[in-house]
Amino acid sequence: MRTSLSFLTGTLILCCSISAPANPVYTDPNEAPIDFQIQGEYSGNLEQEGKQSKYGAQIIALGNGKFRGVGYPGGLPGDGWDRQERMVSDGSLGDGVVRFDAPDGGRAAELKDGVITVFDAEGNAIGRLQKMDRKSPTLGAKPPEGAVVLFDGTSPDAFHRGRMTDDGLLMEGVTSKETFGSHTIHFEFRAPFQPNARGQGRGNSGFYAQGRYEVQILDSFGLEGKHNECGGIYGIAAPKLNMCFPPLSWQTYDVDFTAAEYENGKKVSNARMTVRHNGVVIHDDIEVPRATAAARLPEGPEPGPVYLQDHGNPVRFRNIWVVPRD
Repeated sequence: MRTSLSFLTGTLILCCSISAPANPVYTDPNEAPIDFQIQGEYSGNLEQEGKQSKYGAQIIALGNGKFRGVGYPGGLPGDGWDRQERMVSDGSLGDGVVRFDAPDGGRAAELKDGVITVFDAEGNAIGRLQKMDRKSPTLGAKPPEGAVVLFDGTSPDAFHRGRMTDDGLLMEGVTSKETFGSHTIHFEFRAPFQPNARGQGRGNSGFYAQGRYEVQILDSFGLEGKHNECGGIYGIAAPKLNMCFPPLSWQTYDVDFTAAEYENGKKVSNARMTVRHNGVVIHDDIEVPRATAAARLPEGPEPGPVYLQDHGNPVRFRNIWVVPRD
């Protein structure tokens, strides 16, 4: 029998105060403030009722010394969480310490030097969670034979309005010159660190298959996983699981897209998608009955481009290739 844990009171000893703009945006981890170092994923074992059980936590930086902790019995999303219980607690920095409230007076914890030590109500340590840096198993995937390489870091010329950063990353707001019917696409993306932003203002972009059907890109680290959050097919379907990594982590989408079919100008079958986010299937051959919001093209029998949306946030891309399946 699982004992429900109330997540968690964390303690962080900080060496300095932070002065930052009202809505800072960071694209370089080396320039981000200490809040960026505190946030992240933690995993370990807790002792409950005499048994060891796996437990995960995600610490989200909310800016101005504010944090949110999310606890996952069984392990992190995609690494053991049972998709049932999810404990959320807000905390704030004061007197050099970040404390997360434990609403029912249950478990408390201390986070220091990349380790969360969890205590019971009597103050006894019942486990430790180590900070993790997870990587997608498809990160750096090589294009197979027959793939169309759209971006490999050498030139943005495969895209209309193609622009690169000085360090060889593709910028948002680009449309591929080549168009595709049914296809498989792999690409890697990185959301900026925008601790003071919320919702759709935090690392927003999107991948549009054929310029018509959007899989949302957003800094949704630690959120519930809705249709308008990272991994959602916008306005149509929420992901089975929120597999979003922390901001400024490289993440992957691997999408199998089947185009809608038309006969005599009439649609006879809807488009379909299987989406893997950081290697985990979050949509399994799901039907997409219509073009999504802000589509570049209306639905139709013609092939369409890869569109990477500009929503005002500096989302970066790399390693983009497509395998046509027509």
